[in-house]
Amino acid sequence: MLKRTRALIGSLTAAAVVAFTPAGAVADTYWQCVPFARLISGIQIFGDAWTWWTQAANKYETGFQPRAGAVLCFKPTQRMRLGHVAVVSQVLTDRVVQITHANWSPIEGSRGKVEKDVTVIDVSAGGDWSQVKVWYDPSRDLGGSTYSTHGFIYQDTTARVMAASGLSRMQNGAIAVAQSAASQMAGAMRPGQGPMSVLSQAAESTDRIAALIAAATRQDNDPPR
Repeated sequence: MLKRTRALIGSLTAAAVVAFTPAGAVADTYWQCVPFARLISGIQIFGDAWTWWTQAANKYETGFQPRAGAVLCFKPTQRMRLGHVAVVSQVLTDRVVQITHANWSPIEGSRGKVEKDVTVIDVSAGGDWSQVKVWYDPSRDLGGSTYSTHGFIYQDTTARVMAASGLSRMQNGAIAVAQSAASQMAGAMRPGQGPMSVLSQAAESTDRIAALIAAATRQDNDPPR
């Protein structure tokens, strides 16, 4: 129960960061691409981005055509040694998608930012998304580099549920409890910061909020321990 709760609040935190911001660059906090992609896709793979494709083989469906919610896995390069992962937010054509990802473009000279609904184009000869160009914010256009990718990791039912914004009333009630607690924490710990800012900063260490949600969702079928 506690692990599911932590995963849920983590997904909601990242989703809230994305949901309440316009398309383009978001400069609220520092994100690495891997935890951000995991949280908003619901795909539960851990480890560096370059390992995701191999790990996915025994856990998730993979392929070479984009779907909304899928994770696009980039191969490592000399400058991007750990690889990269990004979540498809919208499929525009068979060769053009929008992605939401973290720690790609430097925003105002700083990395670790989220970019929402930015363009990626398939430039591979075979139309299999093995070579792509990616929006680069400083140039306000597609970057000059071409990146090799493994392909897409597709959500399963569990991942879709974890990433979904249409939660049950019980879950929404639990989130309201967590946000209320975050408001109190914000006032006590960081005056002037809103609750969503505190939640986003707590994405990787949500024990206190997870405990609140666990209490609020005690009506589930898990036996008390």
